[in-house]
Amino acid sequence: MGGKMESRSKRMERSKRRSLVEEELLHRQALSMAIQQHHLSQRFEGSMSRRIGSTSSRRRTDTSESAPISKQLSEFLESIKTKKFILVHGEGFGAWCWYKTIALLEETGLLPTAIDLTGSGIDLTDTKNFATLAEYSKPLIDYLGNLPEDEKVIFVGHSVGGACVSYALELFPQKIAKAVFVCATMISDGQRPFDVFAEELGSAELFMKESKFLIYGNGKENPPTGFVFEKEQMHGLYFNQSPAKDVALAMVSMRPIPLGPIMEKLSLTPEKYGTSHRFYVQTLDDHALSPDVQEKLVRENPPEGVFNIKGSDHCPFFSKPQSLHKILVEIAQIP
Repeated sequence: MGGKMESRSKRMERSKRRSLVEEELLHRQALSMAIQQHHLSQRFEGSMSRRIGSTSSRRRTDTSESAPISKQLSEFLESIKTKKFILVHGEGFGAWCWYKTIALLEETGLLPTAIDLTGSGIDLTDTKNFATLAEYSKPLIDYLGNLPEDEKVIFVGHSVGGACVSYALELFPQKIAKAVFVCATMISDGQRPFDVFAEELGSAELFMKESKFLIYGNGKENPPTGFVFEKEQMHGLYFNQSPAKDVALAMVSMRPIPLGPIMEKLSLTPEKYGTSHRFYVQTLDDHALSPDVQEKLVRENPPEGVFNIKGSDHCPFFSKPQSLHKILVEIAQIP
């Protein structure tokens, strides 16, 4: 009996060591990819509207593999003009959801910052106490307002966080070098973020009248202030490809979704929002925002480039963090 227990313990230990080695290998591959992309000096052509997936299949063309990795990393970082990434979570999430992306970007030498929107993450504001996109986006706008005049950042917005990014682009186009919409509500002027989800949730009017997920923070006699999905539906919509540990983290961390901000029509102008450098990341196994809906968003409001992540659900920072990371690094290198 003792021999069996010892044998099982050794197998578990070997499995654990193997997992750690595999994880370290993934991190090294991501860093190596970033350096390779620098040497390839890839550019977007004006006529090109689509880039598929990551660049892992491209062959390296230089012969500088013998150079010390620290020197290569230094050269790679010098090639990136804007190193600061501002990560904007989607509805119900918080800064916590970006933990894998933050670690990967930092390992590559970049400077990520994840921000909690109002009523999200560790911001304790109740959804009944704010009703506009301006209030929801306030932490983001405050951050931009405090940036030095000559400093720029790269915005990355997930899901409804895309509307907050669009709102920020309208207010501070000169401070945002690039905006990356990750399966996000990259809507056009006059649209509501909620409209993008109509395929899954029904029309806004119907949802406001009949949804069982609504929260009436100011009493039933007043309009609803937010909504929250049941665990089963949340799992089916958001996490159909995500690891169990990340789903468990989300289940204990997600907050009610404020209704007012996502029902608000955005006002976006060609002079401000229209001058931004936008990129879109499509997630191809997404049950919350289907690939068809994402394709429609891209078609109606064309960005400079489009990337696809195969096998990703609505949360690529959980289900496909390495693929998302490679894309973000590639976008950072585009002049």
